[in-house]
Formats: sequence, C-alpha cells, structure tokens
Amino acid sequence: MGKARLIAEGVYLIGGPDVSLGDDATSFIVDFGGELVMIDAGAGGSSRMLQKNIEDAGFDPKTISTLILTHNHIDHIGSASYFRTQFGCKIVMHDLDADAVEEGDSVKTAASCYGTFFSPTSVDRKLTGDHEILQFGEEELHCLHTPGHTPGSLSIYLDRAGKRILFGQDIHGPFLDIFGSDMGEWKESMEKLLALEADILCEGHFGIFQPKENVKRYISGYLKNHS
Repeated sequence: MGKARLIAEGVYLIGGPDVSLGDDATSFIVDFGGELVMIDAGAGGSSRMLQKNIEDAGFDPKTISTLILTHNHIDHIGSASYFRTQFGCKIVMHDLDADAVEEGDSVKTAASCYGTFFSPTSVDRKLTGDHEILQFGEEELHCLHTPGHTPGSLSIYLDRAGKRILFGQDIHGPFLDIFGSDMGEWKESMEKLLALEADILCEGHFGIFQPKENVKRYISGYLKNHS
C-alpha cells in the first residue's frame, strides 16, 4: 500500500492494488484547477484510505464535484456512497448500468462474487449517449459508451499537455452472462478505443500503460485473444 501516484499533469492514481486494498480496482482523481473529478471508488473497504490518499496528494476531498463510475461492479463502486455522503459529490454513470447501483443488485454489481453487499446508492446523472462531454472550466472530459464487459461500461479520456489520457477500465473483461456481457459489442468498443490513439492508458486492474505504442499493444492483444 502507498500514497497517491502522479500519472500525468493533474492526474493521480489514488486507489487499487499496492495503493489502497487488493480488492480495489484502480481509481483516480483529475484536478481541474481546484475542482476534482474522481473516477471509480474501490470495493468499499478502503473509503478512508482513498480519502487519505487524496489528502496526501495535497487536495481537499470536499472539492470533488463529480464521481464517475465506469461500470456497476463492486470493485469500482464500493465507496461511492461514502464519497457522496461525506463530500457531496454528484455520481455520474451510464444509464444502462445505473439500475444495479440504485437497487443494490448483488448479482449485477458482482457483490455476491466478492462475498459482500452493496447498499443502494442514488445516481445523480445518467448518461445515455455514445459520446457525452463533461465541461470543467475550459477543459473537456469525454465519456464514451463502450459496452461489452457490462451494458453500460464507460471509457473516459482527457487531452492535456499534449497527451491523450484514457481511463479504459476492465478492457480485459471478464465476460459473463450474469453481467450482461456482449463480445460483439466489446470488440466494437475496443476498435473505438484504438481509434483514439491514446498516449496513456489507465486500466482497471493491470496498471498504467504508455507510451502510445504500448497502449495499442495492450488493447490489440486482448482483441487478438478473443478473435
């Protein structure tokens, strides 16, 4: 376990294996001139650790305006209610995955797979488009609907300081009927991500990939494995 790690200008890894707890998927904060956006929220057991990592990076968690959940699985959403309640941030996710979060569905959230539960949590904004843009100051955060792993999976990217940073959580799957996985949609989603030509990939479980050639190799490798 360790403190937050700087990934790119104003982008920090604040959760995940070796940063918070081993059952957490990676989570990040992006600083937009003092307004923070958080991407994913761990499995639920590390809420205070995530908070401390944010503070150790020099930020006040009260400045988190938005928490984006990339999909509805427990290792990405577990501490969402904590951050919403403690700091008043708004939760954003795709509409197709939102019901499981609001209902606390133990199967669709994969909470049952982890031997835990997820308390129903309200989603403040449900995205419905294939490509929606969230504006923070003069910068844009792009939210792409990339179904496959789950029906409402999102991938997020940001162009900053000459680099394209892609938060492409759980590119690797797994792909299960109980999650509503669809391999055909997943392949189309991966082609969409390849077309972005991202310089940095922040992946859900297997770390940070850069430069551009390594990002392409990582995504293409999974496409080849599932061809």
